[in-house]
Amino acid sequence: MKFLVVEDDQKICDFLKKGLQEEGYQVDISNSGDEALYLVGVNQYDLILLDIMLPRIDGLNFCKIVRGQKVDIPIIILSAKDSIDDKIEGLNIGANDYLAKPFSFGELLARIRVQLRDKNSSGNTSLQIDDLSMDLLSKKVSRAGRNIKLTAKEFALLEYLIRHKNQVLSETIINEAFSDLNEANLSNIVNVYIYRLRNKIDKNFDKKLIQTHRGMGYSINE
Repeated sequence: MKFLVVEDDQKICDFLKKGLQEEGYQVDISNSGDEALYLVGVNQYDLILLDIMLPRIDGLNFCKIVRGQKVDIPIIILSAKDSIDDKIEGLNIGANDYLAKPFSFGELLARIRVQLRDKNSSGNTSLQIDDLSMDLLSKKVSRAGRNIKLTAKEFALLEYLIRHKNQVLSETIINEAFSDLNEANLSNIVNVYIYRLRNKIDKNFDKKLIQTHRGMGYSINE
């Protein structure tokens, strides 16, 4: 799942990005309301975390514009403005939730899960390819009924592959989608994570789902 964090305080951005990536979410960062509007127009996000005090277009106007465009992405406002009137105004203009700063990261995660459950109330909270299934909320993965334990980054990479199933994804594309993988400072970091995934989801099964296309990249195929 992919989130957009709209916040102009770099320390808060770094804190949120690190924590959310550790939970297996992909995260884009925007420091202004106008840039965030552009990103919403060109990307698909599952949730937006939104500050109010932003340069150029503030959070409240950003929310009004997004809702005026009939975009139904869940929005959680994170703001130092903590009066009842502030919260009422934020909710009235289209935010799904409002959390005052400073906040507990654990509470934020709980509120995120509520919004994702509500968004996927039809039950579409899982991905399936062949006999491999992923529950995006509980972060559980199984193949042919066997539970498979993945790290947060492995889970996020597998989700990305399945969402682009039957497509060949180059190492460059994967690196761009998972810029945090580069923290290991290895030139072959994508190969490393693909190898780890194969060991967990393919090694003990006759049918191999992850394919290597030499000189081109990787794919996961039904």
